[in-house]
Amino acid sequence: MFSDNGLAVLKELEGSEALPYQDSAGLWTIGVGHLLTKSELLSGKIRLSSFGLVEYGREPWPDEWVKTLLHDDLAGVETAIRRQVDVRLSQAQYDALCCWVFNVGVAAFAASTLLKRLNFYRYAEVPEQMRRWVYAGGKVIGGLKNRREREAMMWDGHY
Repeated sequence: MFSDNGLAVLKELEGSEALPYQDSAGLWTIGVGHLLTKSELLSGKIRLSSFGLVEYGREPWPDEWVKTLLHDDLAGVETAIRRQVDVRLSQAQYDALCCWVFNVGVAAFAASTLLKRLNFYRYAEVPEQMRRWVYAGGKVIGGLKNRREREAMMWDGHY
């Protein structure tokens, strides 16, 4: 389970916005790094587990909606990690992987060399694999380089 320390780092890395904004790749995002889907963009609504279908964009979201969306997004990340990682992880490794998967996405994680190496017990190679994911819109993004360093440090137990 994602720890409080890991959650604090994720929030620091992602930031939190109560109104939609464009991320470094120009993609529309809201809350703590929630990339708006095509259907959410078209409808102007997001389904939250505790609140049902809610609108976004007209007024800033209450903190509870932001927290619920983050919880909902993390549930998918944690499910993917539980289903696809075949080796034991320390809490620090799990937290680092949650932060990384949250950012790169579940599909990218499932197809990644990082996952393949990890499942072959090549733990020491994971930080370098994390560091490869620094592109957005085809360009190296300084913020992603910094983030990957932080995730690599987390993997080694340095929050």
